[in-house]
Amino acid sequence: MSLSHDNILDDMVAVARAAGAITQSHFKHFRDIEIGIKGPADFVSEADKQSELLIRKELFARYPDWSFTGEEFPPVDKADQEYRWLVDPIDGTTNFINGMDYTISIALRRGNETVAGVLYNPDADEMFTALPGQGAFMNGERLKVSEQADTGLMIVGTGLPTPGLSLYSGAYQRLDAIRAPIGAVRIVGSAANSCAYVAMGRLTGYFEETGFVDTASGILLVQEAGGVVTDWWGRGPEYYERTGAMIVANKATHAFLMEHLKDVPKKDPA
Repeated sequence: MSLSHDNILDDMVAVARAAGAITQSHFKHFRDIEIGIKGPADFVSEADKQSELLIRKELFARYPDWSFTGEEFPPVDKADQEYRWLVDPIDGTTNFINGMDYTISIALRRGNETVAGVLYNPDADEMFTALPGQGAFMNGERLKVSEQADTGLMIVGTGLPTPGLSLYSGAYQRLDAIRAPIGAVRIVGSAANSCAYVAMGRLTGYFEETGFVDTASGILLVQEAGGVVTDWWGRGPEYYERTGAMIVANKATHAFLMEHLKDVPKKDPA
């Protein structure tokens, strides 16, 4: 089967919708969700687990030899490890357990390349899709990053961890470095959804240190919508996929963020 064919993406969309249905059955009763703790400020619910197990089952039924890496369970290495699914069954779990928008992310990797990406916001019923060289779409409408180049009108997304519970140091220093000149800062609460918002122009840019499983599909979306993706020093996927430090933005916002983030903190993580 050629990866240029749309049927693989169609399968990913169908699986994402199925995961959306099962997560929404929990989401409607978010006040009653039973929560476990994976780590500091990192919640996991039964919905996360059910979503990942469903996605894994459905993808293996269609592509039994491809490998799988998810957020909730150990990776599954199958006969073909060149092709691997990267899945976040609920990106924005804290949002989810508090009744706010969350995202289901499914990316297909071939070696070191993302060859198909799907993000689904079930509550808003927004389905984002991308294939390399074929553009990024939301519910069938082609996406393009914002053309905003006025610093004072830039809208930048990020994540802001609870003090003392951050996986990455310096989040507040970075926020302080960028917030004064721009129009606004927004915390969407999902790295995947933040990338989607950049791709469609709701945000002019987004920066954070986060896991690559969360953002693989979102990065492809932004690139296919005409955006720029690097780490804070302007370097490519060989760095940001490993360190998690990334900027996804339109051209002007990317230049602004890179200039203001590259020395905060001073130490280069590479």
